[in-house]
Amino acid sequence: MPSTSKSTSKRPKAAARPRRQDAIAVLKQDHREVEKLFKQFERASGSAQKQHLVEAITTALAQHTAIEERIVYPWAREYIENEDDTVLEAVEEHRVAKWLLAELASTAPDDERFDARVTVLIEVVRHHVKEEECDFFPDLRDVATRSELLELGDELKAAKRTASKTPDVGAVGGVLSSAIGHAHDVGKDVLDRVGVLAGVE
Repeated sequence: MPSTSKSTSKRPKAAARPRRQDAIAVLKQDHREVEKLFKQFERASGSAQKQHLVEAITTALAQHTAIEERIVYPWAREYIENEDDTVLEAVEEHRVAKWLLAELASTAPDDERFDARVTVLIEVVRHHVKEEECDFFPDLRDVATRSELLELGDELKAAKRTASKTPDVGAVGGVLSSAIGHAHDVGKDVLDRVGVLAGVE
């Protein structure tokens, strides 16, 4: 009886589909990546290393704020009841961060104000992230369905591929006055420092 042997040839594996992330997972991943850069800056020494890190921080924050403002915030204002104030405050915090990034772009790393400006930026963004993850994200998860969150996550990832790596500063003239209006949230000491750094009395 002729022996039968199993073929040793293996079928080619189908290409694994990338795992989908919901919108909250995408945004939290961005937060973790930015925080990692912040910690690297806080440990950094030398102007060249600090400049490189600020450039990476600028790219990360520019893309993150752009996709969040374009996709998630409008969805929240449309579908989450009583969320307008939260979203508007978040947008103002974005504006403060983008204004600081614009200031850093024109500040040499050996300028005595460079580290101070980065420190204020870090404080503002950390405050924003804490509020977003403690207040806004739970509201988003309560209202959006799993399918909607996944669709928003897909849109965020697609938008990030074409998002600008430089912040859309827009009309920065009103940033300080808007920021001071939120002094009770961000911390008056931080905003006072922003004013000092900007040369505002």
